[in-house]
Amino acid sequence: MKVKGCKAILVTGNAGFIGSHLSKALLDKDYRVIGVDNFNNYYSPKVKEKNIKDFLNNKNFKQYKLDILEAEKLEKVFQDNKIDLIIHLAARAGVRPSLKNPELYGKVNVQGTKNLLEIVKKFKIKRFIFASSSSVYADQKKIPFLEDDVLQKPVSPYAETKQKGEKLCQEYAKKYEIKMTILRFFTVYGPKGRPDMAPYLFTKALMEDKTITKFGDGSSSRDYTYIDDIIKGIVKAVEKPFDLEIINLGNNKPVKLNDFIELVEKLTDKKMKIKVRSRQIADVLRTFADISKAKKLLNWQPKTDLETGMKKFIEWYINQRKT
Repeated sequence: MKVKGCKAILVTGNAGFIGSHLSKALLDKDYRVIGVDNFNNYYSPKVKEKNIKDFLNNKNFKQYKLDILEAEKLEKVFQDNKIDLIIHLAARAGVRPSLKNPELYGKVNVQGTKNLLEIVKKFKIKRFIFASSSSVYADQKKIPFLEDDVLQKPVSPYAETKQKGEKLCQEYAKKYEIKMTILRFFTVYGPKGRPDMAPYLFTKALMEDKTITKFGDGSSSRDYTYIDDIIKGIVKAVEKPFDLEIINLGNNKPVKLNDFIELVEKLTDKKMKIKVRSRQIADVLRTFADISKAKKLLNWQPKTDLETGMKKFIEWYINQRKT
């Protein structure tokens, strides 16, 4: 179902992991997609170029290489294109790296978001979807995490920037009557996955017979959510506008790190070499999404269990190494 009156969608961070999957899904539904990405070197820009090469020649796709901090250039994109909806995925990612460069994370994730919202206000664009993170819940003890929970003090600069980004989105939604959906993603993984995340790091270490570092005793848990499920959730949010809603998109089935390692060993039929270090201060003990709101408002729920998803990821990883 294509939403009436929504033809052109601007996707920031469109060449990244989630953004490239989302761009393809939207193009498959005959939306026009305007992509904005700065192809930064957080990981190889060549990976991002490869992510989008399959639809570079699609007549409904247009790519801009620019940073969301470049407000004037960003505004020109809106001058040159009639945009109905923004899906804002662009961000400096990664909890641990944010400890080393909190100022950069603040600029990109907070000021960059504000730049976009200011342009939305100026051009009177009525819809905005903001990609937030389970990191905003910090190390709260109450589980599962519910959208109405009072957010705790963030344990990393990255988490802090996502909390601030959410707050900005809520302020602009109320003040300027922008229909706003804030989606909190929970540990997204799958083909084209980020090379700094556990599924990729652990699979790579096993395949190359290298040692992996395990932080903590392995009892920490994550609500791993497969990319196809996340994309379906975002598309459903595109198809159902809200005045202002915050919605969790997670698998609702946390998996302990030790169990995750065992699963990857089982799927690869290899034994992992592990070096144990103490848990890092920016790492939360658990993530666990309550998804009752997503079920109710979006008619969405995840379909992919971790074993199925990791099997697909490992197959992709092996195949892409050959190309």
